[in-house]
Amino acid sequence: MSGYRIFSQFYDNLTFNVDYEKRAEYLQSILSLWGHEPGLALDLACGTGSLTVALKQRGWDIFGVDGSQDMLTVAMDKAYEKELNMLFLCQRMEKLDLYGTIDTCVCTLDSLNHITDQAKLQTAFDRVALFMNPEGLFVFDVNTVYKHQRILADNTFVYDTDEVYCVWQNSLEENNIVRIELDLFEKEGEVYLRRSECFRERAYEIGELKRMLTQAGFETLAVYRDMTTEPLRDDSDRAVFVERIVDVKNAE
Repeated sequence: MSGYRIFSQFYDNLTFNVDYEKRAEYLQSILSLWGHEPGLALDLACGTGSLTVALKQRGWDIFGVDGSQDMLTVAMDKAYEKELNMLFLCQRMEKLDLYGTIDTCVCTLDSLNHITDQAKLQTAFDRVALFMNPEGLFVFDVNTVYKHQRILADNTFVYDTDEVYCVWQNSLEENNIVRIELDLFEKEGEVYLRRSECFRERAYEIGELKRMLTQAGFETLAVYRDMTTEPLRDDSDRAVFVERIVDVKNAE
């Protein structure tokens, strides 16, 4: 993954359809459903921090981790503008290294799909488990194989906003990996400046993810359709996992 060096400047503008307030409310409802208090929470792969800030404003004691310094710069600006004292750490998911333990971890908007190497994904799960307190919850979502094969696939999407014109081109590769190429055109005066970004996302089978999570020490409590507490369907484009730590290890 490129680190979103260019994309970070336009990420919020191009994800205008994501309602972070509703997503924060949804995560809160999942925790309530399972009788779990957030405690000290981590927003893993927090990106530009929109969800982290929304959860903080709901009273969560939460901090964010992301592998992109550029994304985190935007996140810190948001927290500063809202006068929120928040911690953000620059770490890759498979390199997670915290100073203590956490009670809750959330990871949203297909962030884990960016890990295309299965061994590294297993390591990411292991690292989250390592820092979880007993009975801790890990709630995350992933793009499904259906989405990669039937929706993203080899399709091209165009986004035309006031800030940027974006051409999003996908190429479906082996192992349900989608190569995503972004051409971003930003108007400056009478001309457009073209910038490009490229990264890959991999979709994993649900059973495959469950096995990896079990190996990491988690118990799968539920797998939902996105933004619901209803069972996953064959045509669901995003799956939400609710995981509870059952094999607690001591953080190094």
